[in-house]
Amino acid sequence: MTADRCYMDVACAFVRGKLPDTDGLSASELIERGLESGLRLHKFKTNTELPRVKHVLGILRSLNPSTILDIGSGRGTFLWPLLAEFPEVEITSVDTRLQRVSDIDAVRKGGIETLSVARVDAGSLAFADRSFEVTTVLEVLEHVHGASQVAAEAVRATRRFVIASVPSREDENPEHIRLFDRATIEALFLGAGAARVSVDYVRGHIIALARI
Repeated sequence: MTADRCYMDVACAFVRGKLPDTDGLSASELIERGLESGLRLHKFKTNTELPRVKHVLGILRSLNPSTILDIGSGRGTFLWPLLAEFPEVEITSVDTRLQRVSDIDAVRKGGIETLSVARVDAGSLAFADRSFEVTTVLEVLEHVHGASQVAAEAVRATRRFVIASVPSREDENPEHIRLFDRATIEALFLGAGAARVSVDYVRGHIIALARI
């Protein structure tokens, strides 16, 4: 792994958060130590040029939020580029899987001080109304039975905008239980209380921007 092929600051923080006695090591030494210890660092490879990631980052740059809630961060497909692109923004990550929450927390412990993480169900967020300027729900809604409840909680917790991405066509992922189109994703967020929803298509995905 090299600096131009991974989110180096995030990967190094992960290694520091997972391993003892890493103070003072250079970035290359941290990566080497992590790989020798069997840490799965391939997940930190850069993906900023993926169309859906690039599009979401462009929206966020235009919105310039100071706080972001990332619902269902998972393996970090969107979270790592968020941290890399917006190092000054306070980002709160939530997920239900213990291992993923533990890995994200290691990044926080390893030095990414703007990051916080909680093990929370997306359908019952433990945050007050309007806690975050922007909420992202990226490649999550196609996985859940209670999509309307997740959308409602996202809108409730947000002051300005919710950004959601979902696949735009059938695929072979057995964890995908629902397919959205423009009409259904618009209806989902309007029904959740959004004032307006705009929809863009990128390669294989729908990106919805819901104004609160």
